[in-house]
Order: sequence, then structure tokens, then C-alpha cells
Amino acid sequence: MPEGHSVHRTANKLAELFVDSKVKVSSPQGRFAEQASLVSGKKLVESTAIGKQLFLGFDNKLTIRVHLGIYGKWNFYDVPLSKAPEVWGQVRARFGSNSASADLRGPTVCEVVDAEDVLTVLRRLGPDPLTPDPSGKEGLRFVSKVRSSAVPIGALLMNQAVISGIGNVYRAELLFRAGISPHKPGNKVSEQDLLAIWDDAVALMKIGVKTGMMLTREGFMKGRVLVAERYNVYKREGLPCRTCGKKVKLELFYGRKLYWCNTCQR
Repeated sequence: MPEGHSVHRTANKLAELFVDSKVKVSSPQGRFAEQASLVSGKKLVESTAIGKQLFLGFDNKLTIRVHLGIYGKWNFYDVPLSKAPEVWGQVRARFGSNSASADLRGPTVCEVVDAEDVLTVLRRLGPDPLTPDPSGKEGLRFVSKVRSSAVPIGALLMNQAVISGIGNVYRAELLFRAGISPHKPGNKVSEQDLLAIWDDAVALMKIGVKTGMMLTREGFMKGRVLVAERYNVYKREGLPCRTCGKKVKLELFYGRKLYWCNTCQR
């Protein structure tokens, strides 16, 4: 499943291609046809992301909400709709203007909603590290949510109501970089440590938006970094920890694979 940085990159791309243009929206697959007609031909006024949720706002006050889930994918074409490639596969929604086009396949959610529906979704989401936060309130909101729960920090970081946009890769890497065991109860993690995790998430996810890659190792933050060199513990089970040399652990944790070093993380 795409993590938050990827959804923000997609929102930025859609803004670049379509904002301030009248966009034709269709559903070659048919499942989204009726809702597509509600916004087709309207001007797209904004393309934003919060965590793993993407919102396309039109000038008739309606919004398309997209959550890619595990299988969802976008394809972009720098050609007008009239010259877009022939539809192939199951395209839930096709977007097009006089200068660009895009296809959406396999999302978990693709629906047209009104402003109140958008607010309902936003109210249930935790703070997003990629949302500008000059006052620091979002970081403190994250701290409050974690410290009010006895659930392990490794599970809380995957809860989109606690922090938006974090998935399995960032969860594993943030905790390793912080030296914190994923099994430690949230209310036992200090405010100082949680603010450090928040700040690290902000920094790493900004790099993700810029590069399109999840880069989490110091010294490997620039250029085309090989997948094998990007991570400290993620998908490195059984290999030596890059810090202590002990084997990286893999376990099933709250229904998801968890990668960590039980020597470096306490």
C-alpha cells in the first residue's frame, strides 16, 4: 500500500496537470460512471492529500475522494484526453483536459462527496507529518494521542487516527532510528522521544515526496539508491543489523509484518 509521501506526490502531480482546468471525468469500467457525471466538465480547483487520502475539489463544491488501498494505481499521460492511450484493464476513472489525461485503477475508495463528507473523513484522521505545521500543534497532537494509549507504539504508528500516512516501511524505520522497541506501550514513550519520532517522520517523508523513494539511512539520502541500501531493518529479516550485527527480527504484529532489532531497540 502506498505510504503518505506517495499520495502527496500524486496530489502534486494531479494539481500540476489539472488544477484550473475543466476536467472530463468518466468511468470506462462503469462502477464510477454515475458519480463521475456529477463533476465531469467542471473546473478542478484543488488537489490535496492528508495521509493516504487524496481529495480532488471541483468548482461545484463536490470532491472526489480516493484511497488507493493495496492495489490502486495512477497512470499519467502528458497528452490531451483526445490523444490518451486506448483504455486497457479495469480503469475505474479516466480524467482528461485539453492538455493532459490520467487513469485510476483498482482503488479501495473512489467516490464523490460533499464538503461535510470531507470534514467527516478529516475528523477521524490523525496529524499528517507532511502538513505544514509552523506552530508545532500537530506534533503535540501526535504526542497526546500516543501517550493516552497503552497500545504498543509499533501498532499506534500504523493507526491512521493517531498519525496519517505512516505505513509498514516508515513504521519500522522510524522506530529503529529512534532506538525504541515496537512493543513499548505508547504511554511509556517519553514526550521527548515522540517529538523526535515526529520530527524524523517530517524529514524523511519530505525526502520521499522530493525523490519518490523511501530513504531512511544516513548517507543514502540522495540519488538513485539501490533498494537493498535504502533501509536499516525493513525486509532485512535474518540479515545482520547495520548497527550491532545481530540478526534483524521478523514477526507478525497486529496482523502485519514487523521488522526490528531487539538489541538496538529498547
